[in-house]
Amino acid sequence: MRIVHLEGESLIAELRRPAFAHTWIEYPATCAEQVAERLRGATIAITNKAPISSATVDALPDLKMIAVSATGTNNIDLAACRQRGIVVTNVQGYAQQTVPEHVFALLLALSRNLLAWRAALQAGRWSQATQFCLFDHPIRDLHGATLGVIGSGSLGEGVVRLGQAFGMRVLRAERKGAAVVRPGYVAFAEVLAEADAISLHCPLNEETHHLIGLAELQAMKRSALLINTARGGIVDEPALARALREGWIAGAGFDVLSSEPPLADHPLLAPDLLALPNFLLTPHVAWSSRPAMQALADQVTANIEAFAAGVAQNRVA
Repeated sequence: MRIVHLEGESLIAELRRPAFAHTWIEYPATCAEQVAERLRGATIAITNKAPISSATVDALPDLKMIAVSATGTNNIDLAACRQRGIVVTNVQGYAQQTVPEHVFALLLALSRNLLAWRAALQAGRWSQATQFCLFDHPIRDLHGATLGVIGSGSLGEGVVRLGQAFGMRVLRAERKGAAVVRPGYVAFAEVLAEADAISLHCPLNEETHHLIGLAELQAMKRSALLINTARGGIVDEPALARALREGWIAGAGFDVLSSEPPLADHPLLAPDLLALPNFLLTPHVAWSSRPAMQALADQVTANIEAFAAGVAQNRVA
């Protein structure tokens, strides 16, 4: 088998070579225009974010498997792969500790106003104080607050677990527009209205694209926080920028954008937004603790070996 890894630099981990005869070709990074040419003659493709479109699939008659080195597969045309009989796998559960921890790092920083306090110290406010502490910025506890979780996979459940450990009231959101609310879930609109913080953990697809837009942001509490460590396209980003500028919600913590790396004029990279103490943006790093990346790498190899052995493992197509 000929295995082509399109994005070697997307992992800081030891990606073990599969335990069967193969040819291994690896590129540090691959842009969309290079995918088809680099996969020519490949039996197995390993990709993280490099897109594999229907046209690319049609141009690669030898391709039998796509091993996605991530959980999200929105960069792959799954319908085209199913039609061609190409197996697509992803990695699952590897980030069930690290992503929820990042969610709560964002939640805690925003709830306790850490950026505003840092700015106050940089401005010399503490040295000018007449007593031992400052009261410039409000601090809210997570204990007793309501957390809405949208998405019920391993990452969403990890956030539920930590929320409960903090003493939060946790609401699992039903799908938007669902006619029936499943046991253990709460209607989507009710979660928007009641939550003090909402954390997104659903995949990006046609159903979830701009799941949170102008109407949803306006339906949230003005005191609510929005956390997104899933995919950027789940939120209407210009709408979020407006919501932050006009105070529709109390703040937001994001680890993802709709285009990555983003262009300099991306709406959420506007200097006035990045200067806000109630907006935290990190560069898609919630998943990338060293243990998590190694677990991901190990699972990629295991998926490939299972495919070679004729065993279905982590198949999404």
